Parts: sequence; C-alpha cells; structure tokens
Amino acid sequence: MSGKDGGNPDRFSRTAIGVFRLNGRFLAVAEELAGPAGLTAARWQVLGAVLAEPLPVAGIARSMGITRQSVQRIADLLVDGGLAEYVANPAHRRAKLLRPTAEGRAAVSRIGPGHAEFAARLAGELGEEEFARTAATLERLSEAMDALASRPAGPPERSGD
Repeated sequence: MSGKDGGNPDRFSRTAIGVFRLNGRFLAVAEELAGPAGLTAARWQVLGAVLAEPLPVAGIARSMGITRQSVQRIADLLVDGGLAEYVANPAHRRAKLLRPTAEGRAAVSRIGPGHAEFAARLAGELGEEEFARTAATLERLSEAMDALASRPAGPPERSGD
C-alpha cells in the first residue's frame, strides 16, 4: 500500500463490485452456452478443469477458487450422469481423479461454436488489444489476490508522513 489513502478502499470496493457484476454476467452467459449441450455452467466449469488431465476434487477446487465440497457435489452429479468418471490416483490412494468420459467431452465440444461466436462478439465490442489487456489485468488481479490470501495479514504500511 502506498500514499495517504492507505491503499484506496474506494478503488478496492469498485473493483470488487465490478468483479461481482462480471461474475454474474459470465455465469448467465455460461448457462446460455451450456444449456443446449445438456450442461449447467457449474458442470461445464468442472468438466473443463479436467479436459487436459484428470485431477482430484481438491485440485479442481484450488484451480477454480471454490470449495472442495462444491466441486465434490458437481463431480458426483457428472459421474452419475455418465459425463465423468473417477479413476485411481497413483499419488494418493483415497483421493481419486476425475476425468471426463467420451460423452462428457462430446458435451463440452457442443458448446464450442456458441463459445467462439460469443468470444468474437465480445472482441468486436472491446477491440482485440483491449480484450487482451483486460484478460492480462484480470489474471494479474487474480495472482495478487492469491498472493495476499497465502500471507497472514499484518498491520497496514505507514506512508512515512
């Protein structure tokens, strides 16, 4: 923190409100895109997390920034629906890995065209350069929040006045 404002609580509040609003909009768009493929936004999110490689539920939760219990509930629904399966984890006997089935991969692939079309519309609205800057800024903000969450809070820095 720097300056006399102690880090500008108003800027933090504006950022948080903006992120909350964006989260709501992204979830609404994700529901619209996932629905025709027979998924919900939450199921798409969990399946998307394991497309590249199977992961334990705790690993999915960490990567998504949500609770393990939430991911467990969704993972169980995906398995019950035949869209994912649990497989043995060579690194941990009890924490099985979640991986998509062929049916789960097919469901996610059905989202692709709508996803690409919406991304193109958003890029048209923002412009390619601003879209890239926005993504980079959000990634940096996420990294900063993760860094702060992993360190214990201390007394605020003094501005030296």
